[in-house]
Amino acid sequence: MSTWYFHVPGQAERLGPFDDAAARTQAAQTPQAQVWRAGMSGWTPLAQVPELAAAGGPPPMPGMPPVPPPAGTHHAAAGRRNDDIDFAIHGQEMQFVEIELDPGESAIAEAGALMFKDASVQMDTVFGDGRHEGAGGGFMDKLLSAGKRVITGESLFATLYTHTGQGKAKVAFAAPYPGTVIPMKLDQLGGRLICQKDSFLAGARGVQVGVHFQRKVMTGLFGGEGFIMQKLEGDGWVFVHAGGCVVERELRAGERLDVDTGCVVAYTAGVEMDVKRVPGIKSMIFGGEGVFLATLTGPGKVWLQSLPFSRLAGRVFAAAPQGGGQNRGEGSVLGGLGRILDGDNNF
Repeated sequence: MSTWYFHVPGQAERLGPFDDAAARTQAAQTPQAQVWRAGMSGWTPLAQVPELAAAGGPPPMPGMPPVPPPAGTHHAAAGRRNDDIDFAIHGQEMQFVEIELDPGESAIAEAGALMFKDASVQMDTVFGDGRHEGAGGGFMDKLLSAGKRVITGESLFATLYTHTGQGKAKVAFAAPYPGTVIPMKLDQLGGRLICQKDSFLAGARGVQVGVHFQRKVMTGLFGGEGFIMQKLEGDGWVFVHAGGCVVERELRAGERLDVDTGCVVAYTAGVEMDVKRVPGIKSMIFGGEGVFLATLTGPGKVWLQSLPFSRLAGRVFAAAPQGGGQNRGEGSVLGGLGRILDGDNNF
């Protein structure tokens, strides 16, 4: 089954995704539209797509070209849900993202992520994800948005950083542990991204942080991230943090990748995540990789991390005295007494 997206010339919005049946219905309603699906090189007039031309429609997926802006409008014109921000990522093992704002533009970030900001950038604590006024309804919608954030491991509140002065202003957000900050443009990824819990670092105002439930019981129980993952929706930039190095893979339709359950950072909406049991009793008991592996099946993009935080935390805890660890090769030759004298032991 194909996944289609529609774009009506002169409008900034993209319609979709639609399955084949829904695409035919949409094609009949908007015969002037252009369409796209995975495998197409770009937006194509409806009349040139044989499977939809009779009804009058198109698709969504990773790699979809951005919607052409309406004639006579600016790149960040009305119709966009997210502010169009500029950014730069600095550092190697401990990265941070520096966002440049024009007057009136805003960035949203998790509580505690701020590194620095210019004086003209005003901080405002908001309920939920700080989407544009009028884009998310009233108080009940904001309350629901805040509740979703709590379920996915985030704070009930987010912090909105708005440039209230003239010219350009900068604000920077730092990662909470060693790893990589991944910039992702949601409108180039089908408008939706599924991430591990607690991975969202910052983004343009208008990004919606929601909940993605694993539909399969086995995946929820043994998939490493549980039943609940983060769902990021919008059309602007988001910044996701991953542990260690990051590998990006693009999977063809039906192509499967077996991954350690903790190494899955994010994947696009077209990818299906499941789990499978490690074959062989010896591998399960003595292999050290657990009983289950995550399986990611295309089409779509996936991002994998080399150092899940749970693995890092487990090693630190195991090496700590309260976790049964021992001091190996450090301190004075006098042992515990020497470490007391040179200040290595704290009471």
